[in-house]
Amino acid sequence: MNQEAALTVSIDGETISTSQGRSILQALLDGGRALTDGVGCMGQGVCGSCRVLLRRAGSAEVTTALACETQVEDGMQVSFLDHQPSARHHPYSPADWQETWSIQERLHATFPEASHCRHCGGCDRARPQHPGRLEVQKGVNLAAAGDLSAAWVFDECIMCNLCTIACPEHISPNHLGLYVRRLSAAVAFRPSDLTQRLWQIDKGEQRVDPDAEVN
Repeated sequence: MNQEAALTVSIDGETISTSQGRSILQALLDGGRALTDGVGCMGQGVCGSCRVLLRRAGSAEVTTALACETQVEDGMQVSFLDHQPSARHHPYSPADWQETWSIQERLHATFPEASHCRHCGGCDRARPQHPGRLEVQKGVNLAAAGDLSAAWVFDECIMCNLCTIACPEHISPNHLGLYVRRLSAAVAFRPSDLTQRLWQIDKGEQRVDPDAEVN
């Protein structure tokens, strides 16, 4: 370690000496800890598992980040987040999508809380991706409206669960996004705009006049 650039950080209550330019994960190694949990890129899980809460020196603000891509700063306080709460499971089967004209009903039956979005932006602030790369709230709102283009919004999601932890309505946006991506691939032969319009007609949101003149 370069002693001239030495700095001290606190990770899960343990004070660790490390050096400038090291990531939080590398700082853990500097402290002698074995990386046995929550580190997807090293074989113990999936990408996005190294989610942390951190507070920088001189600031009261607590933010979320991924330990693998966040460099340590002197006086930084870091806490690794536990796994996703088990109460947020959304069981479903691809067999549910065999009748492809009612996919919006299936989506709302599986994720009924998707339409409860408060538009608070908490999910967008929590995500580790760079601004503009993944518009989580937009994807949730598109999915709640039955628009399967939400699948494209979540295309770069790494399933870190930070948006799920941040959501006050317990929407689990990343799992909703994964569901929509799978659903979109399964029913790609059905025009999404047509299935959405049929759903709106069934709900009474789109009035149909059978006597209207047709050009």
